[in-house]
Amino acid sequence: MSLDEKLSRVVSRHEELGALLSGSDLDAADIPRLSRELSELTPVVEAIEALRKARADLEDAEAMLADPDMRELAEEEVGRLRRTVPEMEQAVRVLLLPKDEADERNAILEVRAGTGGDEAALFAAELLRMYERYAAAHGWRVEILDASETAIGGIKEAVATVTGRDVFARLKFESGVHRVQRVPATEAGGRIHTSAATVAVLPEAQAVDVHVEDKDLRVDTFRSQGAGGQHVNTTDSAVRITHIPTGIVAQCQEEKSQHKNRDKAMKMLLSKMYDEQRRAAEQERADARKSQVGSGDRSERIRTYNFPQGRVTDHRINLTLYNLDKVITGEALDEVIDALIAEDQAAKLAEVG
Repeated sequence: MSLDEKLSRVVSRHEELGALLSGSDLDAADIPRLSRELSELTPVVEAIEALRKARADLEDAEAMLADPDMRELAEEEVGRLRRTVPEMEQAVRVLLLPKDEADERNAILEVRAGTGGDEAALFAAELLRMYERYAAAHGWRVEILDASETAIGGIKEAVATVTGRDVFARLKFESGVHRVQRVPATEAGGRIHTSAATVAVLPEAQAVDVHVEDKDLRVDTFRSQGAGGQHVNTTDSAVRITHIPTGIVAQCQEEKSQHKNRDKAMKMLLSKMYDEQRRAAEQERADARKSQVGSGDRSERIRTYNFPQGRVTDHRINLTLYNLDKVITGEALDEVIDALIAEDQAAKLAEVG
């Protein structure tokens, strides 16, 4: 199917939805679904209309080239539109790509120290702060659900919810092994050490996504602990929930209330189960796809932060930036994420032809 045929279908569907929603005989149960589809198609149709107008303007400008009095002005306009129209066509193609229905969801963010001992734990804490600052810049809210700290200010692992607009769409490419190269503060000889932390980003599950029966859950309670194993609570308020058939585990100890910790642990558990289902389905559809972008394969090193050189390298797309100080504070993280999104879109466009 040609691009113009696809555009015509989208516009026709948009008009059809408008007519359906303005009718009086519509089943009330269908209104939310159709309204959501109309809302999703509206920006696409606006982009199509802008493209069609630009194409028409280009034809008019080319026609004016034959007029000696208008030729100079027409040449300028033709040159501009011949650059603009292909860009607009590409933008429309991107809008027509199949949507990941999880993109608009909130996310569960997990950061864990990897190889490297105390330095890895310090780096994991720095990554968590990077995401917290990045979230704040985007107007998102971060809530820590579970954290295991070290005595020197690092974290062994931390789990948080990130709530806001299109959170998963932007953070999903962060899943993987992040490597740091720098001289630790505790290194007297000035030698560069390499350590790592693992990041996982899961779409937050909704009640309808995963069905779990109570008989398949084991709920354990224990005392919350702080840095260095110090008890921060004298009651068994922390909760760990295990889904017995799959072995998936989630826990929360940040709240003083056992009930609140259980609710948050359950939310984490459902999100992990939903993520497993999504990955299985995506794998079936994408076995032939070579690109690692968006795969979220947490066994692969995805990025290196080299402090002596002030360099950040994302190995999936061979992107190197020399503004590590701004990336690690979250200020310039969008430069990396935008490049990953663009690469992912290009790969998808290649798949659909």
